[in-house]
Amino acid sequence: MSLLTHLLACLFGMGSWVSINGLWVELPLIVPQIPEGWYLPSYLSVLIQMANVGPLFVTLMHRFRPGALNETAVIYVIIGLGTVASFLLGFFWKETVVVAGVPRSVALLVLTFFLSTVDCTSSVTFLPFMMRLKPQYLTTYYIGEGVSGLLPALVALIQGVGVLHCINNTETLNHTLISSNSSVTFDLQAQYQPANFSAEVFFFFLSAMMLVCLVAFLLLNYHPSVARELPKGRYTNGVIEKSQKNRRWAEQNSMLDPYRPANLRSSFGTGTYSWMQVFYIFAILAWANALTNVVLPSVQSYSCMPYGNNAYHLSATMAAVSNPLACFIAMFFPIRSLLLMGALTVIGSGAGAYIMGMAVLSPCPPLVNETSGDVIIVLSWILFVLTLSYVKVIIGVILRDEGHSALVWCGAVVQLGSLLGAVTMFPVVSVYSFFSSGDPCNTKCP
Repeated sequence: MSLLTHLLACLFGMGSWVSINGLWVELPLIVPQIPEGWYLPSYLSVLIQMANVGPLFVTLMHRFRPGALNETAVIYVIIGLGTVASFLLGFFWKETVVVAGVPRSVALLVLTFFLSTVDCTSSVTFLPFMMRLKPQYLTTYYIGEGVSGLLPALVALIQGVGVLHCINNTETLNHTLISSNSSVTFDLQAQYQPANFSAEVFFFFLSAMMLVCLVAFLLLNYHPSVARELPKGRYTNGVIEKSQKNRRWAEQNSMLDPYRPANLRSSFGTGTYSWMQVFYIFAILAWANALTNVVLPSVQSYSCMPYGNNAYHLSATMAAVSNPLACFIAMFFPIRSLLLMGALTVIGSGAGAYIMGMAVLSPCPPLVNETSGDVIIVLSWILFVLTLSYVKVIIGVILRDEGHSALVWCGAVVQLGSLLGAVTMFPVVSVYSFFSSGDPCNTKCP
C-alpha cells in the first residue's frame, strides 16, 4: 500500500467535520462577544439538523436517479464552500444585524448553516468516494475523520479556550451613615482567562484545514501513485463493477453464518447478509452515532465540570484522542463480527450510561471531592468513545464490502442517528433545563 495514499485519505477524511467541530470548541471564546450568549449552542444544534437537507437530497438522488449525480463534482463544491465559509467567519462572526428590534449575529448563523450543510453532506459523499480505493484506505479515512475532532481541540487547548480561574469578589453589606460597622463577604467569581490568539485566527486555521482537504482530494483523483492503488474493476458514476473473484471474496465474509442458505439472504449489497442482520447493523450504527455525536457531547460539561476544570479538559482531550486511536486499532484488527460489535456497543453504552448519570446528578455527583471521581469520569469518556468509534469503523468496513450503495446508506443512517439524538436532547437540555451545571467556583457539595 502507498504511504502517500494513506496520508491523502487521512487528510481527506479530516475535512469531513473539522469546521463544525472547530466551531464547537471555540464557543467559550465566541459566546461572551455575541448577543445570543449561551443560547448559541441551541441555535447551532437546530442549524446542524436543518442542514440535513443536503444529505437527504443526495440520498434521494441516489435512490431515484442512480448515477445522475456527479459525486466528484459535489465533493468539490462542498469542500470549496466549506473553505470559503470558514474564511468569511474570520471577518464577520462578530457582525450583528437588528432583526425585529433585537441585534442578531446573522452572518455567524448563516455561515454556520453553510458549514453544517458541508459537513452533513460529507457523510453521504466522502464515504462512497472511498469505494474507489482499496478497502484498507477506508480505515485511514476514519482516522482522518477522528482527527477532525482532535486537531481543533488541540489548537483550542493551545489557544487557552475555556480555561477559567476563580477570583475573589468582595462585597460590603449593611454599611450605613449611622454606624461605621459593615460586614464583608468574600465570594468567588469564575472568570475566563484571555485567549493566546483571537477567534479570527482560529477560523482562518479552519479554512486552511479545509483547503488542505481540497488539495488532498485533488491528489486522490489525479496523482499517478494513487491511480496505481485503485482496486481491480471499473468505477463509473459511483458504481464499481467488481470482478467475480472480489464478489466471491465478499460473499465469504458473512458476519454470523457464512453457510446460510442462499434463499435466506437479502437483496442488500452483495446479498451476503440477511435483512435481520442488515437491520441490526444499521440500528447499531444509528445508536452509536446518536450517542457519540449528540447525546453525550451535549451533557459533557454537566458530567465533568463538577469534578473540576482539569477533569473537564482532560476528558474532552482524551475523548478526542480516543476516536482516531480506535480507527488506528481497527486498521490492524478489523474484526467483522456481529457478536463482538454488539458486545462493544453494550460496553460503550454502559460507559455512556454512567456519564449520563453523573450529568443528571450534577452539580453534586458521587465522588465529587475525591480523586477517584476524576479518574473514573475521564476513563468513562475514554472507554465510551474508544468502543463506539471502533464499532462505527467496523460497520463502515463491512458496508464497504457491500458496495457503493451501502456506503451511501451508511452516511444517511449516520445523519439519521444524529438527528434523532438532537431531537431527543434539545428539549431536555435547552428547553426544560433538566441538567444543572452549578457554579464552578462556589458550589459546595456534602
